[in-house]
Amino acid sequence: MNIRHDWTKEEIQAIYDTPLLELIYKASTVHRQYHNPNEVQVSTLLSIKTGGCTEDCSYCGQAARYHTDIKVQRLLPLETVLEAAQKAKDSGSSRFCMAAAWREVRDNRDFDKVIDMVKGVNDMGLEVCCTLGMLTEDQANRLQEAGLYAYNHNLDTSEDHYNNVISTRNFSNRINTIDNVRKAGITVCSGGIIGLGEKDADRISMLHTLATMLKHPESVPINALVRVKGTPMEDMPKVDTWDMIRMIATARIIMPTTMVRLSAGRIEMSEYEQAMCFMAGANSMFSGDNETLLVTPNPSLSADQMLMKNLGLNPMKSKKEMAI
Repeated sequence: MNIRHDWTKEEIQAIYDTPLLELIYKASTVHRQYHNPNEVQVSTLLSIKTGGCTEDCSYCGQAARYHTDIKVQRLLPLETVLEAAQKAKDSGSSRFCMAAAWREVRDNRDFDKVIDMVKGVNDMGLEVCCTLGMLTEDQANRLQEAGLYAYNHNLDTSEDHYNNVISTRNFSNRINTIDNVRKAGITVCSGGIIGLGEKDADRISMLHTLATMLKHPESVPINALVRVKGTPMEDMPKVDTWDMIRMIATARIIMPTTMVRLSAGRIEMSEYEQAMCFMAGANSMFSGDNETLLVTPNPSLSADQMLMKNLGLNPMKSKKEMAI
């Protein structure tokens, strides 16, 4: 199968609408062509600065304007972050992701501290990922020079639906940051969230944007909305797992070499439902011993280890480890 970057929305829609079992079979076949089906990339995500964000993302409990139970936490000390990274590595993670609830990166002491964190985690042999909000080209270059392997900046949803979810920035801001990351030679992690009141056409449009980039994102997280009390989307219905499976399988078929990450929302899935997602082409997930994904619930490390054991899955080595 050739790697394509010229997918049409109609072609992606046709894949998405394929009868489910046939869709899973096709996605699993593509997955086995490009990946080891018995390996899953285990990533750990740490919130290094929590809450107090000036954005108004309707799903996010870290937005300062919403009244949630989330405790605001200033930027963590370097030693705390490095201890968490070492613990993640010891538990089988190959990628360590650091998230700060910022609208954009500012050239100040906090960014200098993040640079030190990137250097320290990189020295451990882990793939280092950050999600810090919008980035300039110069800031992306600084992160790359410090050893950053990946930068996460999700599209969240389609361009047409975007303003229904967020008003404090626009869709083009997302694309600009991804472009700056690419120019700096950092790999891209970008996906989205389903369950934000979007239509199927919006899901197709979001996947179309990713799949028609000059270079596909190396990682595409597929998130199910986790409803946070106090946010405008607290009463949205639970995302149907079948919809998650369709998104994962479609992403796998149109972006064959990409790591498709089963991300937020796993806490509401059974082992059987998660197994179907891996069968449909997911080969990455977030795990950790604090049972949270940023500020929302996530399965425990022990539960994930049992899941992988039951499914016969092994943690993938980092690209840095494989290069040795």
